[in-house]
Amino acid sequence: MARYRGALCRLCRREGMQLYLKASRCYTEKCAFKKKGYAPGQHGLRRLRPSEFRNQLREKQKVKRMYGVFERQFRKYFHMAEKLHGVTGDNLLMLLEKRLDNVLYRAGIAQSRNEARNLINHRHIMLNKHRVDIPSIQVKAGDEIEVLKKGLVPVLNAVQTKEKAAIPEWLSLDDQNLKVQVLAEPKRENITAEINERLIVELYSK
Repeated sequence: MARYRGALCRLCRREGMQLYLKASRCYTEKCAFKKKGYAPGQHGLRRLRPSEFRNQLREKQKVKRMYGVFERQFRKYFHMAEKLHGVTGDNLLMLLEKRLDNVLYRAGIAQSRNEARNLINHRHIMLNKHRVDIPSIQVKAGDEIEVLKKGLVPVLNAVQTKEKAAIPEWLSLDDQNLKVQVLAEPKRENITAEINERLIVELYSK
């Protein structure tokens, strides 16, 4: 399985926004993006010439890195989104939102999607009473997700620091039993991050 082993804070600086890839560190003053809010490298402060292709590419890279998927898988999601009814850009984001690792992160079970993937890969998560180890599983309305070991420190830290208001309305968290209920399908308005999915559709449609 492909895996990015470089500096995660470098990705946030490259995309010009916080992607929350390093769990609790992203919420402290140690966050590299807060210290250096410009692109990495010796030419990071250089003013780049704006272009349509550059804007489209940066938007695609930002969403890929935010959800932790690589190009081949991301393109697969795009082709799936094209075949669904509705707006392709919205469909693409909904497919990414329904990934199991993203659901754990959005519900407050993990402080980052990377942390959520680790929980799943180490078989600490049950989906509908079955152990799972595939972070990309698509959840659906009515699914129940549960953490097997209730005393995991990363999970307890995430639940304690997560604000109830930050949990999207299509998810419900039982923080006592560490269970997540998927109440409905996610909607475009549930995504608060600054994403212009139209640019991604334009890039792949060339």
